[in-house]
Amino acid sequence: MEIRNIAIIAHVDHGKTTLTDAILKQTGMVEDGVSMDSNDLERERGITIYAKNTSVFYKNTKINILDTPGHADFGSEVERVLRSVDSVLLVVDAAEGPMPQTKFVLKKSLELGLKPILILNKIDKPTANVKIAHDQVFELFFDLGASEEQLNFETLYAIGRDGVAKKNMEDQATDLSPILDMVLEKVPPASNPQKSAEQLQAQVFNLAYDNFLGRMGICRIYSGTIRDGQQVFAKDNNGNIFSGKITKLFTFEGMNKKEEKQATTGDIVMIAGLPEIYIGQTIVENESAEILPAIVVDEPTLSFNMFINDSPFAGKTGKFLTSRQIRERLEKELEVNVGLRVDFSDPKGGPGGSKFKVYGRGELHLSVLIENMRREGFELAVSQPEVIIKNIDGVLCEPFEEVSILAPEEFSGAIIEKLGNRKGIMNHMEKIHGQVKMIFIVPTRGLLGYRNEFIVDTKGEGIMTSVFSAFGPMAGEVKKTEYGSMVSMATGKALAFALENLQERAVLYIEPGDEVYEGMVIGYTVKGEDMYVNPTKGKALTNVRSKSSDGLVLLAPKFDLTLEKAMGMMRHDEYLEVTPTNIRLRKKYLTDNDRKKAEKIQKDSVSK
Repeated sequence: MEIRNIAIIAHVDHGKTTLTDAILKQTGMVEDGVSMDSNDLERERGITIYAKNTSVFYKNTKINILDTPGHADFGSEVERVLRSVDSVLLVVDAAEGPMPQTKFVLKKSLELGLKPILILNKIDKPTANVKIAHDQVFELFFDLGASEEQLNFETLYAIGRDGVAKKNMEDQATDLSPILDMVLEKVPPASNPQKSAEQLQAQVFNLAYDNFLGRMGICRIYSGTIRDGQQVFAKDNNGNIFSGKITKLFTFEGMNKKEEKQATTGDIVMIAGLPEIYIGQTIVENESAEILPAIVVDEPTLSFNMFINDSPFAGKTGKFLTSRQIRERLEKELEVNVGLRVDFSDPKGGPGGSKFKVYGRGELHLSVLIENMRREGFELAVSQPEVIIKNIDGVLCEPFEEVSILAPEEFSGAIIEKLGNRKGIMNHMEKIHGQVKMIFIVPTRGLLGYRNEFIVDTKGEGIMTSVFSAFGPMAGEVKKTEYGSMVSMATGKALAFALENLQERAVLYIEPGDEVYEGMVIGYTVKGEDMYVNPTKGKALTNVRSKSSDGLVLLAPKFDLTLEKAMGMMRHDEYLEVTPTNIRLRKKYLTDNDRKKAEKIQKDSVSK
């Protein structure tokens, strides 16, 4: 049986997972309603976070399909997957056209020499214009330095939600056969009888874990045959080598794994029995065999410090509280998350224990890690995210991002002004169906905390996406809207009487009945100055009662402090406290005495 290996790539929300689900359904590999986005976080956020494997059988050919994330923060998932395929289906929204992440994933594909097949999706949208979208994609190919062969790409038109596609706009669409036929016609076969006769050479591009089998590696076989029970060697680019025996061998069928005795060249398999297996390693049967080129991913752009939770409410809801448990969890994450870096070298740098410096690809990349740990039962504290500054040829450089914004025209002035203050430079602006599309180059430092403001400024009608552009010379001072913090001076239960007065001076994160502690941030002030208050203060009791004094307390709804919002609102002298049930902001030093001591120590160190 012939094998084809493809990946589906696209900008976030352009419909690649919906298209993959429709292909699986048409070929009878899954039941109706089953989706590739099986992770809880993926279903809640409506985005793909982790690259996944599946396969379908069509006209006596096995097609291995890899569904990839569209968000640039998870670009490392895309980069390693592209090494294992022979072509990509580039999905582009026919109304929006290519977006920043389209450029990112396409650039990676072209660099590897892959020849994409373009699928203009969502052609049923009232604002869809397939001719303009096609021309924009062609220009993008050209700008990215595509070869003549790559520029001569095939184009298909689809409505992924309805499970239909066609080769020409005037054709009648009934199912997704035109896409599958195009894959058989244009994607080179991965299976090769001559290669199968050679020695085994496979590369690990993803990892999985099973409670009974332990760590497992997902590999593409480039030559030879891999067998259950075979003795193999795993080699990496640093010269490390270890041997082991394959105890289980699986291939993919639809959403399921199928146990096999052997698999040959071109197939994508999952192997168990090698506890030290890692992404990028080459699996060979001869110790002296050559290794495949390393899987290289882009460097991180953001970092924060992670500590144990030492607040007064520590240990109330979490199961994993110690620095040793946090360290083990981070070490486990490093095994599968190749875009992440962790510095374990500061053994006593944090409050109450070890400090771990975590480096990631963006706010979403880091927040997903924290959210997963929170749901697993961890309690922890993190510091304000900071951009990574590099010294390149004697010049201090910081990361810049390409930001694409689609918003109603009346909000464009506020957006341009605020991004201008944050050292953003506008490269492009055009009107699209009553809305304005703007592209900026903005330092990552300037984007920190802006997403919350953007939602307010555009009244929730704007769409903003960003992708890492390059490291460039420092852009100078960034002018942000500085919010102050309303900080509790007392520990206890928040009372409605106190909050009624406080809501006039701040936007509150809490409501009556919430437990608070001294040093906990309970809201933000627009004036930009910290305010210390007592949210537990009750009404003085007297014998006098009147209709006016005993009236109803009217409180505005609290500001829902999600993980991303909290990371954007956090100030340099604060920590974010994360538990399975609560997300709180707090001052690094909880009491006024401790804050004054820390301030004095800092002044003394500066004067010296």
